[in-house]
Amino acid sequence: MSTEPQVEGTLSVTDSRTGQTYEFPITDGTVRATDLRQIKTSDDDFGLMTYDPAFMNTASCRSAITYLDGDAGVLRYRGYPIEQLAAKSTFLEVAWLLIHGELPTAKELEGFEKQIVDRMVVQAEVGESIKAFARNAHPMGILEAGFGHLSTLYPEAKQVESGPERMEAIINTIAKMPTIGAMAFRHNQGKDIVAPDPSLDYSTNILKMFFGADYEVDPRLVRALDILLILHADHEQNCSTSAVRAVGSSQVDTYSAVNAGIAALYGPLHGGANEAVLVMLREIGSADNVSDFMDKVKSREALLMGFGHRVYKNYDPRATIIKGACDDVFEVTGVNPLLEVAVALEATALADDFFIQRKLYPNVDFYSGLIYEALGIPTEMFTVMFAIGRAPGWVAQWLEMIQDKDQKISRPRQIYIGSGERDYVEVSAR
Repeated sequence: MSTEPQVEGTLSVTDSRTGQTYEFPITDGTVRATDLRQIKTSDDDFGLMTYDPAFMNTASCRSAITYLDGDAGVLRYRGYPIEQLAAKSTFLEVAWLLIHGELPTAKELEGFEKQIVDRMVVQAEVGESIKAFARNAHPMGILEAGFGHLSTLYPEAKQVESGPERMEAIINTIAKMPTIGAMAFRHNQGKDIVAPDPSLDYSTNILKMFFGADYEVDPRLVRALDILLILHADHEQNCSTSAVRAVGSSQVDTYSAVNAGIAALYGPLHGGANEAVLVMLREIGSADNVSDFMDKVKSREALLMGFGHRVYKNYDPRATIIKGACDDVFEVTGVNPLLEVAVALEATALADDFFIQRKLYPNVDFYSGLIYEALGIPTEMFTVMFAIGRAPGWVAQWLEMIQDKDQKISRPRQIYIGSGERDYVEVSAR
């Protein structure tokens, strides 16, 4: 596949104000917003801008990392279908793929896995700073602070033009995110921090750091966790990824750029949706109550969480995979009683024209919370788990942005709607 812009024709625009016609090249299904600046009513005119609140129809970059077709329900990392990666790959293999663009050889993967696990230990200073938080502090707030601390411990990461320093920061990000997350978890519970074990794999280490060195890890749970992390690894230009790119465009160090992603993920509209699903399922209480609940949704008396997506207008492919992973997890932990409610809710929605016409299908958040809860992870930690999974995507997107010659410091325009020029009035005269 060519990485050069593909010119597909031109767009003719006639300005009704002046009668002048302009021709703009169409490349990769887009026109450049800056081309519209040519459309002016006079030499003093700044030129035409586009107004796009929330970036509903604005491409901020050209990316070769993740392909998403929301209408068809397709998600691919570097061209590989998410279904194949979830079935056959591991999280760290997917991380390599996202960063380097190709699947690793056996030797490359072995070396990468060792590098990551060897770097999972976090400096004592970070642990001490975490101890200063209140026991009931939200773990995402602790993760923000702990991860941001890394930028002061690795000042060489500011050399963003240096390939070796970039890769050092990328490896540290993937390695240390779960350790700091586990520190937050253990701090909330008033328990001692569990150090990572370099003899164990990445996902096993996560479970051990969360639940204790003597925790008996079932390989089915390790695999389920690996799948969840794979499904969250990247998702194109979402809010947190856009934040990483925007902040990273100032050429700040990798840790600070990624911390912007953590902050964005902290918001309930982005990272907290699977927690909201569990709240909803508990409120419904029983499969017998699903029909009445859905009537309330249709009359706008209740919100249906875990359905619909800003991009997907079809069944989220990640939801299908997670639903299948539930079976393996519940074999070990026992069936979460909320599963029956979830299944009934999905069946009702998929058979009702009200939801079909509105293209409201289950998304990744609908079943993921059930698995996290079955693993013993409390709801306030769900977003931390999301951050651990998204770390490879954030650093891959950051690296692509740094190397993209088209990218400059992020600086959107605005449409000013305030007052015109006014004279200052002395306070005594107001």
